[in-house]
Amino acid sequence: MFKKIGFTLSIIIIMTTSCNNPNPGQKAIPPETSADTSFPEGSFGYDLHFLKQHDSVVVLKDESGHSKIIVSPKYQAKVFTSTANGDGAASIGWVNYKAFGDTLDPHMNAYGGENRFWLGPEGGKFSLFFKPGAKMVFENWKTPAAFDSEPWDVTNKDGQSVTMHKNMELTNYKGTDLKISVNRTVKILQSSTIENTLGITVDTSVKVVAYETDNVITNAGKNDWTESSGMPCIWILDMFKPSAATVIVVPFKNAAGEDFSKVATTNYFGEIPADRLKHMDDVLYFKADGKSRGKLGVSPLFAKYFAGSYDSQNKLLTIINYDLDSTAKYLNQEWNTAKPSFVGDAVNAYNDGPLANGTQMGPFYEIESVSPAAFLKSGQSFSHRQSVFHFTGEVKSLDHIAKKLLGVSLSDIEKVF
Repeated sequence: MFKKIGFTLSIIIIMTTSCNNPNPGQKAIPPETSADTSFPEGSFGYDLHFLKQHDSVVVLKDESGHSKIIVSPKYQAKVFTSTANGDGAASIGWVNYKAFGDTLDPHMNAYGGENRFWLGPEGGKFSLFFKPGAKMVFENWKTPAAFDSEPWDVTNKDGQSVTMHKNMELTNYKGTDLKISVNRTVKILQSSTIENTLGITVDTSVKVVAYETDNVITNAGKNDWTESSGMPCIWILDMFKPSAATVIVVPFKNAAGEDFSKVATTNYFGEIPADRLKHMDDVLYFKADGKSRGKLGVSPLFAKYFAGSYDSQNKLLTIINYDLDSTAKYLNQEWNTAKPSFVGDAVNAYNDGPLANGTQMGPFYEIESVSPAAFLKSGQSFSHRQSVFHFTGEVKSLDHIAKKLLGVSLSDIEKVF
């Protein structure tokens, strides 16, 4: 459920394209910060060493001390990566080492990160990524610096959580000036909280790392955000490492007899090939191998509170849990102004792949959630919560979790493609 802070609000939202950058900048890694010989590349310890060269990162740990996450105030309050079993274990988030350097990309600085805060809409009549009147093409597309490249302030922290703050002044495509105060709290979850929240039991054969992000925006301006002025939505995007055996799973409400186009949009970057996207009456599967660029989104009318992925190669089950309001309006984020402003997706998935010119930002894959549009009066606030859970270990135990939360077995996932 969505939290409403200090008022009763009607909400609206949409989300579309997190990865519209068709020609991302590639920056060299400073030689002196490129490696830590204590840990192999791909490990949490390696990424921790790398990121410490660029920011005084915050490391949050659970009660065992083995489950950890790296949070970066300098790099837009991102959760960069996590581990379920200490510094020597796999680093689960995707870190784009090439993006770190002294030169900023004019369109988007794709540092990576397995959980980042953005604001939408990206396109549409109230876009935050195009100047008023500009044609919606890549040359004119720019991620606002406030959540692309500028640092955030830490307002509170301890060993289990950190709260960061950012004041933003943005102008939307309609020409409306938006003053936005943002507070983002990241909290690592303890084992008992994980079990109680999800209604599961995690046995000793499974390692887990999980965290919750609570993202609060406040209308800090003098004017209300209305259908006439436009308004933002909260957009949370998770970037993970792909493998040849990774499949994204998005459950949805049973749509037997419905046209699938009413459930999901599958042609953001051209129609996703049939050998990469399968669906039943209540679940879709999307191949996430980082080898073919494609994006889909599920309507809030059909979306559920969970999505996830399974990498059978590394026995890694990832679960995303997010706020959802099926009665609310969701902002259209597509790169055009012809479509209605308040019809769109609540949850999205993206698989990276080579562009037409052969270049590639990743590889990575992405699961995203969006809040309804924030119709806020001056001084009012609104929040969107998203939690991330990573389980790795014995397949039988992981299978139980998948069935409980995604409604499918690991066998179902493995044999779908």
